[in-house]
Amino acid sequence: MLFTDEYSTIEDTAQGQFRDRGSRFIGIAIPVLTEQRVKEQLELLRKQYFDATHHCYAYVLGADKSGWRVNDDGEPSGTAGRPIYGQILSADLTNILIVVIRYYGGTKLGVPGLINAYKTAAREAISSAKISHRIVKEVYRLDYEYTHMNEVMKIIKEEGAEVFSSDFGMKCVIEFAVRRMESPRVCTRFERLSGLTINYLKTI
Repeated sequence: MLFTDEYSTIEDTAQGQFRDRGSRFIGIAIPVLTEQRVKEQLELLRKQYFDATHHCYAYVLGADKSGWRVNDDGEPSGTAGRPIYGQILSADLTNILIVVIRYYGGTKLGVPGLINAYKTAAREAISSAKISHRIVKEVYRLDYEYTHMNEVMKIIKEEGAEVFSSDFGMKCVIEFAVRRMESPRVCTRFERLSGLTINYLKTI
C-alpha cells in the first residue's frame, strides 16, 4: 500500500455509552500523538473511574497507522480491545485512543455480547467526536548567503511553503514546512542552488 500524507483524527475528547443487561459501558475517545500521552490518559481514567470493573482500550498512532495496541484488561481474550480497534480502523482514524470502561451489572454477557458491547461503545464515542483531516508536513532548515535571497523566496512562494522562522543576520536562515509528498521536488529545487544547505528537521 502506498503511503499517503493525509489522515483523519479527532479534534477533542468525545464520549459514548452503551448498556446491556445491567452492565454499563462508557466509551471515551481521546486524541493522542505519542505512547507517553496514551499512558498518561490511561492513568487519569483509571483514577477517575477507579470503581469500574474493566478499563479496556485500543489506540492507533502515526499517519501510516503503524503504531497500535489493544488491551482486554481481564475480559476474555479478543472480546474488548480488538472490537475497539476494529471501530478505529472502520472509521479510518489515527492518533486516537479509545478506552471503554465497564461497570459490571451482575449478568454475564458471553463472548458475542461482550464483543458487541465494546464495539458499540467505541462506535458511539467516535460518532460523537469531531473529525478533522490533516496533512503530514516535513520541516526543513535553509542556510544560505544573501545573494540567493531572491531565488530562495521565489521557490518558497511558488511551492506554497509555510515559513516558520527566518533570521537574516550574518547569514540567512529559514525554517519552513512543506507537504511530505511534495518535499522531494522542493528539496531538489533548493539543492540545485550552490552555496545553500538544506537540512531535514522533523515531521509534523
